[in-house]
Amino acid sequence: MPYAPATPDEAASMDHGGYEMFETLSKYGLSDFHLINDETCGLQAIIAIHDTTLGPAIGGCRFVAYPDEQAAFEDAARLAQCMSYKAALAGLSFGGGKAVIMQPAHVVNRKLLFTRMGDFIATLKGHYITAMDSGTTLLDMDTMATRTPFISSSSKIGDCSPYTAEGLYQGMKEAFNIHFSSSTLTQARIAIQGLGHVGMALAERLHRAGAHLIVSDLDPRKTQFAEQRFNARVVVGDAIYQQACEIFSPCGLGGIINVSTIPHLRCAIIAGAANNQLIEDSDEELLRDRGILYVPDFAINAGGLIYAAMRFSGENQACINEKLRRIPSTIRKLLTLPSVTHGKALTPLQTALLFAQQRIADGPNTAPPTVIQESLSKRKQQAIVAG
Repeated sequence: MPYAPATPDEAASMDHGGYEMFETLSKYGLSDFHLINDETCGLQAIIAIHDTTLGPAIGGCRFVAYPDEQAAFEDAARLAQCMSYKAALAGLSFGGGKAVIMQPAHVVNRKLLFTRMGDFIATLKGHYITAMDSGTTLLDMDTMATRTPFISSSSKIGDCSPYTAEGLYQGMKEAFNIHFSSSTLTQARIAIQGLGHVGMALAERLHRAGAHLIVSDLDPRKTQFAEQRFNARVVVGDAIYQQACEIFSPCGLGGIINVSTIPHLRCAIIAGAANNQLIEDSDEELLRDRGILYVPDFAINAGGLIYAAMRFSGENQACINEKLRRIPSTIRKLLTLPSVTHGKALTPLQTALLFAQQRIADGPNTAPPTVIQESLSKRKQQAIVAG
């Protein structure tokens, strides 16, 4: 079977140039990795499961070119951990997981590749629920949905990107209000790195609010669109870090806030959609030393997860909107609540981690809502029939 996950003995024997898989499991507190290598379509993928205390693992499926297997495993592991904390902090009855597909140099048959990926996800029988992420599209999700019901974003469910952008926008306004004592973003200078689905939707909202935009993206067509539509000023590559602005908003891939980039930053606040913006959690303290307020990414970018998870569970739009409206209050709590542990004041990120980890440690206070139980049961029955 090409979709069979690696056994513990097989996983333990894999040495990716001195790289031990179990070290990553331990480093990020993961429970399991699942692997597939299907040579018929070039599919090489990893599903990382972090924690399922609060419910089945949920998280997007990335289709990205990685330099090597180690980078793919690290990305999957850290993102799965992030999803657990994001779901916990948002009050969702889900755990965290992530799928990464190592994009081959040449994709011969994309539909076949994602068909096989759908089969792979189906083998986990609801232990992991996937969604659209970097490099994947709604069409890819629709392809996988023909093979497994455990898909939380598709043409039927809808694109969750606008909900990520809306939550980010509202959370950004809250952070700006706290830092500058102003409830409006009019005339605020905001630098956006990455104009994908979320970054572009954020730019549109900020333009309507009267903000001055500075943008960068690897795709010149996107920056040209933002320049023409939003009167944005375009900068190239690493120049985005050096822009004088009130808010820097990373909306591409993670790991861009680090010891190399922090000295160049000229912003007051960092608030973006990218996951794992900091290479190391300790980088937040370097930001604090420079007077830069970091808004924890998994708190402010939770809108898309809230929408996808609650739609998958069968919740109605009114309930989803109510949960989305809580994002700014969560941001205010993290940025203003005095948190102390062992006699030491905590940063916003440390506070967010503490809250998320405590909710996971406490476990579900009550049984998951009936609608979630019914939805999961129905989808598992669909999977049995389809199999």
